[in-house]
Amino acid sequence: MARREGIASRRTAPGRPRSIDEPRAVRWVLIGTALLFVTLFLLMPLVLVFVKALEKGAGVYLAAVSEPYARAAIRLTLTTAAVAVPLNTLFGLAAAWAIAKFEFRFKNLLTTAIDLPFSVSPVISGMIFVLLFGAHGLLGPFLERHDLKIIFALPGLVLATTFVSAPFVARELIPLMQAQGNVEEEAALTLGAGGFRTFLHVSLPKITWGLLYGVVLCNARAMGEFGAVSVVSGHVRGLTTTMPLHVEMLYNEYQFAASFAVASLLAFLALATLVAKSAIEWKVGRD
Repeated sequence: MARREGIASRRTAPGRPRSIDEPRAVRWVLIGTALLFVTLFLLMPLVLVFVKALEKGAGVYLAAVSEPYARAAIRLTLTTAAVAVPLNTLFGLAAAWAIAKFEFRFKNLLTTAIDLPFSVSPVISGMIFVLLFGAHGLLGPFLERHDLKIIFALPGLVLATTFVSAPFVARELIPLMQAQGNVEEEAALTLGAGGFRTFLHVSLPKITWGLLYGVVLCNARAMGEFGAVSVVSGHVRGLTTTMPLHVEMLYNEYQFAASFAVASLLAFLALATLVAKSAIEWKVGRD
């Protein structure tokens, strides 16, 4: 009887999750299922990329990642991300500040619109830009008269990449800023600080790590985007092909070693993103 009461008291102890009292077999089945899934669908494909990339030796690998078209794809990917990520960072800060700190009409509409790139297929978003800025699109004749090229050029790649990666910074900051409340900002304004100074010295320090977390995820999505960029790029080798597109073109040409070599660079990016994400989470956990 005493043993049963002890078990019951342990199971109903406040603050203690019930999951730790599940039978050991159930816990091992759940853990084993999760590890099996991670191994089969995440770790093995990642390892396979590096195995295939180095299958014909380091010389072939280095030649594949250093040939002119590969270098052009790397430069274009970095350039596109270098433009899209700061734009999305500014947008995310502004949107999160407006939604978390103010009440206004259509606030729910803005919050929903931020999630639009998550719900729209990247290929569809690419087609939208073609319908807007293409030669036969809504703004096509105007752009042609003024010799402005959007589609099949760098501006189109930037637009498509910015669209698909837009929500990451905002979605990371909105719940964080809402949870922090407005007390400190109101105190700063009461003491005479202006809006910009309040943001710079009060709000920004509180969201620094959340902002970095969103930027890391945004950058990873920007560099790895395929669907939307594929539609607006025109696949002009050396001019409008980013790294994901270059990998596809090499694979379709049966240059498997070269395609996996370039793909390994994207895999390195994924690992670097994972490390940065874990470091930020560790820092936030310590604070």
